[in-house]
Amino acid sequence: MAHIDLQNDLPGIRGLMAYRPETAAHLNALAEILLRDDDNTLTRGERELIGTYVSYLNDCHFCQQVHGALAGHYFECSVEEIDAIKSNGTSDMVSPKMTALLAIAAKVQQGGKQVTSGLVDKAREAGASDREIHDTVLISASFCMFNRYVDGLGTWAPEDRQFYLNRAPQRAKEGYLMTDLKK
Repeated sequence: MAHIDLQNDLPGIRGLMAYRPETAAHLNALAEILLRDDDNTLTRGERELIGTYVSYLNDCHFCQQVHGALAGHYFECSVEEIDAIKSNGTSDMVSPKMTALLAIAAKVQQGGKQVTSGLVDKAREAGASDREIHDTVLISASFCMFNRYVDGLGTWAPEDRQFYLNRAPQRAKEGYLMTDLKK
């Protein structure tokens, strides 16, 4: 049960968004731009993976499950493969560029000043553009906010991972600009 009466029984951020739809519109618009905008050289799966990884580091069950299921959907891989990436920030599945960007994401999760010129240089050496570095930092910082919003108000989250896997194709198709928050 959430710390406040949300007047709904929706899980995670969905319940919070239904409670305050006027803020939900802006948060969803931010998520839509960061995670789904087609004018980006990072794939949707890579951007979802950054959000998943930061959510894992923040121990936000709801966000890491939702976005992990989406990353798996986009990458066409299993939840176990996403778990392997989350557990150490690298895998045979991810490119050296993505490994370098996840290292930056991990530092943003600790605090923005933890990102060093050396990490940025490594990302560039691995092929990351300035825009990709920028977006990695912004996605990471945004997920820290989303994670703290979800966990700071004590929302509930389904434990069954299949719940998230079942919803991933629909969320991938519809995106984050939702008018019906009950989905």
